[in-house]
Amino acid sequence: MNLALLRTDDEYYTPKHAWEDIDRFIPKDKVLWEAFKGNGKSAEYLRELGCEVVCDDDDFFECSPKGDIVVSNPPFSKAKEVLQRLVEWNKPFILILPCAKITTKYVRDSFEDTICALKLLVPRKRINFDKPGMVKSKCSFDCFYWCWKIPGMEALP
Repeated sequence: MNLALLRTDDEYYTPKHAWEDIDRFIPKDKVLWEAFKGNGKSAEYLRELGCEVVCDDDDFFECSPKGDIVVSNPPFSKAKEVLQRLVEWNKPFILILPCAKITTKYVRDSFEDTICALKLLVPRKRINFDKPGMVKSKCSFDCFYWCWKIPGMEALP
């Protein structure tokens, strides 16, 4: 992704505990695509959890889909475009996104026919993302894990 197009407040890198908290929901028999490389740590953490991960510098908005499932923390300012593209590709995903996005029209429109396949996992505690230039980051908003068409989650309410 062209970093020049990102807003400065889009640099929120995923801490290790965020993936450890949902480890049991991440399919280990699928190839994960960490589509938004960031600082590269997210892919590293997922590999430490026993996942096979594709992670490169390709622009998500210009490349073809990779892997079986997208597992990522995308730029929040691009959430609409990311969700629309993933649904268009029919690509299962686990994304970390702000809770407030759930009430948007684009979410209702994107998942109109597949809303039953969308599951929201609530973190045990607020995810305090790693922010460049800050020793310790305190996040001022809450996020969910947005899971769509993830094998094994169909039976969850």
